[in-house]
Amino acid sequence: MKQRGSRQRNQGGYREEKKEFDQRIIDIARVTRVMAGGKRMRFRACVAIGNHKGKIGIGIAKGADVSAAITKAVSKAKKHLVTVTIVNDSIPHIVRQKFGAAHVLLRPAPKGSGVIAGGAIRSMVELAGIKNIVSKMLGSKSKINNVQATVLALKQLKDQATLRQFHSSASKV
Repeated sequence: MKQRGSRQRNQGGYREEKKEFDQRIIDIARVTRVMAGGKRMRFRACVAIGNHKGKIGIGIAKGADVSAAITKAVSKAKKHLVTVTIVNDSIPHIVRQKFGAAHVLLRPAPKGSGVIAGGAIRSMVELAGIKNIVSKMLGSKSKINNVQATVLALKQLKDQATLRQFHSSASKV
């Protein structure tokens, strides 16, 4: 997969500068605020970023035009990065999470299964670098709430060593 980046001119020609994070636009909406003189329109952008190596972030911002909203959302996403535990190109265990009315269920899948996920969850999982996973969105159809529930679910993941310690200490009690 080719990395996208910006080009900069130097003495020997062009040098390709690689971006640290890949970004995907989850949702763009035109929102209005009613004022005394009429309606004021702005744009709301929800952007997800990830490095395909276990770091993802989500940002939601408003701006006077779409590009300003996207730029603000990307900078917010970089400030709220989450590290995801990945084991054998999948997640270590089943996780359920709720955000608002959105319920998300994520299950590990064997190698070769691929990403079995819909819309917003698919984007987040691919940006995190997870190659085999099964997911289900329950409840709300709101893209933003489903993405936020997915981020919370991926933040909950524990690695195998932590799980073994937890189960061994729970069995002693």
